Amino acid sequence: MVEYVPMTKKGFNKKKAELDRLDNVEMPLIAEKIAAARAEGDLKENAEYHAQREAQGLLQAKINHLKSELSRAQIIDPATLPRDQVCFGATITVRDVDMDEEEVYTLVGSGEEDYDTGKILVTSPLGQGLLGKKIGETAEIPAPKGSYELEVLKIDFSFLDD
Repeated sequence: MVEYVPMTKKGFNKKKAELDRLDNVEMPLIAEKIAAARAEGDLKENAEYHAQREAQGLLQAKINHLKSELSRAQIIDPATLPRDQVCFGATITVRDVDMDEEEVYTLVGSGEEDYDTGKILVTSPLGQGLLGKKIGETAEIPAPKGSYELEVLKIDFSFLDD
């Protein structure tokens, strides 16, 4: 089963630019470093050669991951989204029912997440728990030590309107 990766056009372009940079700038640099290390002689005891080969493998894994995400990307059109419930692109003000604290989250797609500023993936457990909720409704969010409840206080779509 193919799991789609929701994202905005902006997020898609950001990921595509990152893939291009890794594929066309970083990978050739590592190939040059491997060639230089290989020219130094015995490969069995050449730490620089082995370090660059490992770096090449890690970079290739990252490139493969980006290609996979881009191939499964589902570009979300903000005009098609409901504006009366929590959905992709919504900025939600919630209140933790137990702790009586307010927090603000924006549900974003891959490539736009920034946990320091409250931009969380729509595919995260928190995002999934809030999807479809309306103002005044409570969402039960699974957590490692049980679950907690968040009440939706406000829904805003200024993130998508930018």
